[in-house]
Amino acid sequence: MKQFINCLFVALVALPAFYGCSSDTQEAPSEIVETAYDTSRLLSMFDNVAAVSYSVSGTTVTFTTTDLPNHTSPYWDTSSPLYEAYNGTNPNWNQNPGVIGEQQITFTMTLNPAEALNKSATPMGPIGISRNGVVFFNQYAAGGAPLTGEINSFDQWLGHPANTTYHYHVEPLYLTETYGADAFLGLLSDGFPVYGPLENGTTITNADLDDYHGHTSATPDFPDGIYHYHVTNEDPYLNGNGFFGTAGSITR
Repeated sequence: MKQFINCLFVALVALPAFYGCSSDTQEAPSEIVETAYDTSRLLSMFDNVAAVSYSVSGTTVTFTTTDLPNHTSPYWDTSSPLYEAYNGTNPNWNQNPGVIGEQQITFTMTLNPAEALNKSATPMGPIGISRNGVVFFNQYAAGGAPLTGEINSFDQWLGHPANTTYHYHVEPLYLTETYGADAFLGLLSDGFPVYGPLENGTTITNADLDDYHGHTSATPDFPDGIYHYHVTNEDPYLNGNGFFGTAGSITR
């Protein structure tokens, strides 16, 4: 009997502590961990590209590009085997005074892009890298002006130089004609991919995209879906009100 009373006493003393621990555990907020995107599968698209080299460190990748396009243009020096007079479809075409010159532009960006809590505007100058090493610029001409006039200086592949820095503001026709209108075209500095104007056989319009000119859906490289940008044939063409994710560093 004495042994039973002792055991009962121990159980009664321990009972509040047991429930106290249980209560604390139940009140602790649960932590929600989101699955991060992994864009490392896209790196092979930059293999064997003469203009580009890259290295991976942990969850970041660093690209270095000479920014020399692998296609023809009237902006090459006339002695270049890639020189070609303008043969595009713009009757108002007018060559600007720039020329294609070798650059040294470096992008360091995440391989696990995620939406940024505080979005940032894209800078003037390079904002991303295409799969042939040519850099992307945003939707503005020099001084933040609309592209309306500058478009008339785009070559037959819809690129042109700023001084000696060749770049694309709009759909890079060489890439979409080579790889397809629904293909991966490159990466912006926040690590999110850029795709062509076609998705599932349908031409994408601005109405299909958010303020940053992107959306989340399946792509040929991400059948389970990923946030990505699209090029369209209307302003802002490639990017809208800034980076959807957190931009990496760009040096030149």
